[in-house]
Amino acid sequence: MGDVSDDVLDFDATTLPGRPCSMAAALSLVGEKWALLAVREIFWGNHRFDEIARNTGAPRDRLAARLRSLEAAGVVERQRYSERPPRFEYHLTPAGRDLSTVMDSLRSWGDRWLAGDPPAAIGHSCGEVLDGLYVCRHCGDEVRNLDLELQMRMPDWDRSGPLA
Repeated sequence: MGDVSDDVLDFDATTLPGRPCSMAAALSLVGEKWALLAVREIFWGNHRFDEIARNTGAPRDRLAARLRSLEAAGVVERQRYSERPPRFEYHLTPAGRDLSTVMDSLRSWGDRWLAGDPPAAIGHSCGEVLDGLYVCRHCGDEVRNLDLELQMRMPDWDRSGPLA
């Protein structure tokens, strides 16, 4: 992986309607519930279709379709574990593993706003429960929501929408 363009998944975000936005592109690929729950299960070590289906509760046909789209985009890859009959496991690519921060943010939000008693926690290698934190790479300060501001980088758009 050299050039940044080499790392970009095989996905055309330019065809999406509305504001040009990486969030919209990401959601069009992993925003459907079964897609991200499948990634969660693979991340947690459940690589076989039956395990993923059981632990997500996804209808098998929908799960198969989501796994195919994630594979086509380069988020997961199939690895054969049986020749006869041919059987495959699903494993995350580097792009799939990078979704761990997204999943942890969703889990943290759900723990705070939806779950009375969180059903799971993510532990760090030091043995403590992880509490995610954003830090500015430039100054090292912790980033809070009120510290954020939108910087539009598309020449024909501003905060309110497309320029006339």
